[in-house]
Amino acid sequence: MADEPRTTGVRFDDNRLVLERYRDESGIYYTFPGDGRAAAGPSVALSLTEALHARIRPVGTAEKVLRAWSQGSLPQGAVALDDPTTATPNRVRGGAIVIRDRRMLLIRTPERHYEIPGGGVETGETPEVAAVRELREETGLRGTVVREVARIWRNGNRGHYFTMEAEGEVGAPETLDNYGGVPVWVPVSELPTTPLWPRRLSWRIAHWHTVGWPAPPAELADSVGNLHAACAW
Repeated sequence: MADEPRTTGVRFDDNRLVLERYRDESGIYYTFPGDGRAAAGPSVALSLTEALHARIRPVGTAEKVLRAWSQGSLPQGAVALDDPTTATPNRVRGGAIVIRDRRMLLIRTPERHYEIPGGGVETGETPEVAAVRELREETGLRGTVVREVARIWRNGNRGHYFTMEAEGEVGAPETLDNYGGVPVWVPVSELPTTPLWPRRLSWRIAHWHTVGWPAPPAELADSVGNLHAACAW
């Protein structure tokens, strides 16, 4: 007999999401009630705005709940546990967030969507080193990592995204290695409506640029396939 899928409880109280609060070496995080922990943490109730900026685990379940909530539905009761962080990633990526004069450097692909400069971590590299190397290869800029601001799990892969200080100017197209993409500067204010991958970072970067970068890094799952669709969760 196949194992029954593990579930966790989702509960709302007066349009606030009820969670349990914990702390580890990186700071405060939240879980859904009844996620299988031996001892329950203190109960808290978060508004949608608060929940969108909280570290909620497991990240896959959190994505599904926040998506439904932000679209006007309150999913309550038992939902499947979805924790992509427990699996060894197929690929680890480092990404570089570079902002100058309220514009962010992106790669516009031949398919007319946008990506954050970055790429796969090679043998012997850390995600930070990979992000610096990929920024240089794809744009010609020489970057220095400031901080890690987000970790994103998608399709069995994990991405690490870092804000950077970068020197130099964008290189000539023939000197760059970005698979036909073009480095472009996009106003930070336009990121929420830009078809940018990873989609769940689009509005967050614009928000963080205004109010301050998260510490510790945000933890997100991203299953959004349509980069033109609105994403407010």
